[in-house]
Amino acid sequence: MRVLVACEYSGRVRDAFLRAGHDAMSCDLLPTDVPGPHYQGDIRNLSFGYGEWDLMIAHPPCTHLAVSGARWFKDKLDEQTEALEFVRWLMTGWLSARIPKIAIENPISIISTRIRKPDQIIQPWQYGHGETKATCLWLKNLPKLTPTNIVEGREARVHKMPPSPDRWKERSRTYQGIADAMAAQWG
Repeated sequence: MRVLVACEYSGRVRDAFLRAGHDAMSCDLLPTDVPGPHYQGDIRNLSFGYGEWDLMIAHPPCTHLAVSGARWFKDKLDEQTEALEFVRWLMTGWLSARIPKIAIENPISIISTRIRKPDQIIQPWQYGHGETKATCLWLKNLPKLTPTNIVEGREARVHKMPPSPDRWKERSRTYQGIADAMAAQWG
């Protein structure tokens, strides 16, 4: 299976699919954190030279979408409109029209009210991590993820992270247990 992991610099989801024996590539404006197949640039500029894809898992930036930042929404209407247009493109644009299976991942956000409700909401503690971080999945031709390792402990570690220059990067990393479940269940 050929898998495109959009808006992912960490390589976690890409590498989970690679370990499961799939042909996977990540794509992000940032360079990848770990060596592996990666297109650095805007996914909207990804050429057909990379071939056809069977599955796309997209993690659009949540900075202007997540309800955790709702207090700033009034000051960033243009950015929010642009972010929503990007999500719509990921769901229905020329690239996604050619990909039979798609998952869009984002925290609780305005995607739910401005585009459509998510098909599923998952938590890290359902996949081996004793933490909370509600994560929405919008699915096209994919089954809902089944929990793989429900654990005790419900700490909001991501929410409690202190300010730092890399806080946004740490908050955006996919939990390894979720990445492994995606590869095992959608691969």
